[in-house]
Amino acid sequence: MLSARNQFEGVIKSITKGTVMAEVVVQVGEIEVVSAITRGSVEAMNLKVGDTVTAVIKATEVMIAK
Repeated sequence: MLSARNQFEGVIKSITKGTVMAEVVVQVGEIEVVSAITRGSVEAMNLKVGDTVTAVIKATEVMIAK
């Protein structure tokens, strides 16, 4: 169980690996959530395009624009 309440299930759309970091794009309904995580985490979790994952968002603030 996690204390973060903002959890969204989605499908990995793309993974771009750098030397140390990786960008993981998750399709959640009609929106994309982009996460920057370590390359080691991508490899340890064996993440692949098409995998179903949960994007967990823990933030101290959320901005709204109109």
